[in-house]
Amino acid sequence: MGQVDGHALTLTNVSKSYGPVKALQNLSFSVAEGRFFVLFGPSSVGKTTTLRTIAGLATPDRGRIEIFGRDWTHEPIAGRGVSMVFQSFALYPHLTVYENFAYPLVEARVGRDEIDRRVKETAAMLRLEPKIDRKPGTLSGGEQQRVALGRSLIGRPRILLLDEPLTNLDAKLRHDMRAELKRLHRQFGLTIVYATPDELEALSMGEEIAVLREGAVVQTGTPDELYETPRDLYVAGKIGSPHMNMIKGTLSRDGTAVESAMGPLPFAVKRNTVEAGQAAVVGIRPSDIRLAAPGEDGVDANIAMLEPLGDVTVVSIETGGETLRLVLPESAASDLHPGQRASIVLDPGTFHVFRASTGQAIT
Repeated sequence: MGQVDGHALTLTNVSKSYGPVKALQNLSFSVAEGRFFVLFGPSSVGKTTTLRTIAGLATPDRGRIEIFGRDWTHEPIAGRGVSMVFQSFALYPHLTVYENFAYPLVEARVGRDEIDRRVKETAAMLRLEPKIDRKPGTLSGGEQQRVALGRSLIGRPRILLLDEPLTNLDAKLRHDMRAELKRLHRQFGLTIVYATPDELEALSMGEEIAVLREGAVVQTGTPDELYETPRDLYVAGKIGSPHMNMIKGTLSRDGTAVESAMGPLPFAVKRNTVEAGQAAVVGIRPSDIRLAAPGEDGVDANIAMLEPLGDVTVVSIETGGETLRLVLPESAASDLHPGQRASIVLDPGTFHVFRASTGQAIT
């Protein structure tokens, strides 16, 4: 049963269709044991279908699912050591919190004393002891979420699947539950696969993130890797807030710059894999643009809008027909106002360059 390569989970070229809808298309990724792994992407990219195939609730049309080194692709749900928490919580409304927790253990024919011990232990861990005799309908959203988590954890799964579990909670509760989930992850050393469309959730919780598009993985990496070296335009646009500035243009004859409406955007190093005249996109993070110092050469621009966000201000500027956003400390933006002229400095060393035709990064 023990896996050879340290992977709790490996999906290889998994495809799944529902009639004409292709939910998953050659989806592949691996999750190391004990990892907090996030499936990230907007709705309808295949996150839920991926979790359902891992849990055994859906069978792939093609491909292979291995759990701790064993092929479970066409095996039944039972015995996988996998538990799933749904977005809707899916609690039994007629049962108390105690009974909701006990239910999976009763089904598994665990002894009464052991059930009582584990239910009380789980309630204590999730700070639900005072609510143990209440029914789900009398609990807050956050408490219901913790009951759903507890019911999944009580069977001691080796892999916990979480399908957008915080979507139905308000912002404050979401923040608290993110911390709670990270605490549980550390405490149990669980392998967690967590599906979310929320960028903040993905970046703050995921040790590793798979970015999904149209039922396939576009790129997998740590939050830093996805931010620093996005492999294509889709990932570049999804990771980082405010989003990356995208400037369209064409590659220069000597392969050292992109010609744009703003003027030439030079590369820090020559890119040999480029063809002159090819349509390209230069991505620049808002944090990589700054205002020119007095007397410093820069690009002339107009300030269009200011968005104060507490300690920082997002400044939208217009230059050469492009609108760019930059992030300034609140103190540096306090004297700015819309309509004001400004000069900006772009650092070629921070440019991300992509082929417009395929979206692929030119490295």
